[in-house]
Amino acid sequence: MHESPVEHVAVVIPARDEERTVAAAVHAVQTAALNLPPGLTVDVVVVADACVDRTAEVALAAGAHVLVATEGNVGAARALGCAWALDRADDERVTWLACTDADSVVPPRWLLCQLDAATSGAELFLGTVALPRADAARHRRWLRTYRRHRAPGKGTGHGHVHGANLGVHAAAYVAAGGFHDLPVHEDADLVERLLAGGAVPAWADDAAVTTSARHHSRVVGGVATDLADTAA
Repeated sequence: MHESPVEHVAVVIPARDEERTVAAAVHAVQTAALNLPPGLTVDVVVVADACVDRTAEVALAAGAHVLVATEGNVGAARALGCAWALDRADDERVTWLACTDADSVVPPRWLLCQLDAATSGAELFLGTVALPRADAARHRRWLRTYRRHRAPGKGTGHGHVHGANLGVHAAAYVAAGGFHDLPVHEDADLVERLLAGGAVPAWADDAAVTTSARHHSRVVGGVATDLADTAA
């Protein structure tokens, strides 16, 4: 457990051809940052990975720091963004890393909920996702299954792991080896290593991130695949 209060927050957003949604994602994070206590500094970094559209330009215009990558791999993109954030923060400030996605919109209390969890001793924040209201009706089966899911062997935790709604103390992140270069489930892989190493989790369901309800993904797995499989 890390007892020093968080002094700096870095939000990492991987993006691949998300010119239509990345500005909304960045603006939502900026709104969430306004609810943090005075004195905390916040960086928002978008990793435009293997993009062939205007994602980088749109993200920059929205006010994010932008890294351009050619990895074509979400795990590598998240790792690159976290490495940049940690290097920028330096070792003098206690840093919290928050992750979301470029097709997602975080709620106004998102960062405050993560920092409240950190203040209570959590080193890992695991939040839930929600679908846009217009899409919820056609995904009733997915929603029922999602809400019933619990974490086996983890007490009362909801058991979901989403890169769109994830936070981790920087020291715990580094100790666990960070994100690995995985094309899918890079979030679950990191969380598994963090929990195995004794990181204290906070399973939160009061700061759901609204994520895309699209059915098509560049990889098999994740919410898009689940939605396609359970569409009402």
